[in-house]
Amino acid sequence: MGCHGAHAVEPEATQIPVTVAGSSIFRLLNDFQRGFPLVDRPFAALAAACGLREDEVLDALHAWRASGVISRVGAVFAPRRIGASALAALAAPAERLEEIAARVSAVAEVNHNYQREHAYNLWFVVTAASSGRLQDIVAGIERDTRCGVIVLPLEEEFHIDLGFDLTGGGAARGGSRDAVILAQPIATEACALPGLERELMRALQDGLPLESRPFDALGRRAGISEAMVIELLERWLAEGIVKRFGIVVRHHELGFHANAMCVWDVPDEGVSRVGRLLAAEQAVTLCYRRRRVLPGWPYNLFCMIHGRSREAVHAARADIAARLGLDRWAHDVLFSCRRFKQQGACYLTDASR
Repeated sequence: MGCHGAHAVEPEATQIPVTVAGSSIFRLLNDFQRGFPLVDRPFAALAAACGLREDEVLDALHAWRASGVISRVGAVFAPRRIGASALAALAAPAERLEEIAARVSAVAEVNHNYQREHAYNLWFVVTAASSGRLQDIVAGIERDTRCGVIVLPLEEEFHIDLGFDLTGGGAARGGSRDAVILAQPIATEACALPGLERELMRALQDGLPLESRPFDALGRRAGISEAMVIELLERWLAEGIVKRFGIVVRHHELGFHANAMCVWDVPDEGVSRVGRLLAAEQAVTLCYRRRRVLPGWPYNLFCMIHGRSREAVHAARADIAARLGLDRWAHDVLFSCRRFKQQGACYLTDASR
């Protein structure tokens, strides 16, 4: 179960060329994880905002993507607004961990797959076109690995993926702070996109093309005009289908080597209030409520804390728990050991057509 210090499949952290807070390159990476300009030449707009040339912006983004500093430039879709998604876990025998992790990672709709310190030692996120497809994926993993899978759907979000503040490693709190920490119950039914919009989503899953007129390139892939692409993206953001649109960074490559999933078993009648308080903490990068799966998984309140070291994460968690009185409830801390897969969500595949 222990894996302290193991990073067998983690690449070495990449040093970005300029990381001084306030510099043009740093601003590009830190400030445009959301609020990306939806205009015909967005990279020229970014260049103007950062005091750079358009070709410098594109060169930096190409280099960061090649080295793994960024995953992509594009949309982060809201959980369960489109299709179905869930966090899942299984207990892999130590001698079969890499084999089982490879089987899980081979699923296109699995976008995150990590080893964590717990009896449930393999944790992954599945996003799929429908709940039926998600169930099929889980059943296939159980069949092929001979390991039972616990599935933990999102029930309430307090703070999810609004960016990553590179100045301190906490959640990027753009816009109204109150808006970030409002509890938002998750819709029980996902909205269905018309065929035209599904084609745009399919074209966007791998990220925005890094060229001068990326929305025109997306439109050609999806069979619609550049103007319609921009209009649809603006509507998806306004309706909350897209959580944010911008540069998606990868924390490990930027020097934030440690992360822990911190969980508590909070009484149902108080979990929303506690979740809002927890989400407001600067060190918390994600915070949400998920379904318990008894008897093996009794926890319903989750948060993620990232830091430059294991000790920094431990200290941040201890401080938060002490001030909020969280550890009066059963709790656990699951540090990440190895990253087997990390990419953007892939809802639409050939299997989901």
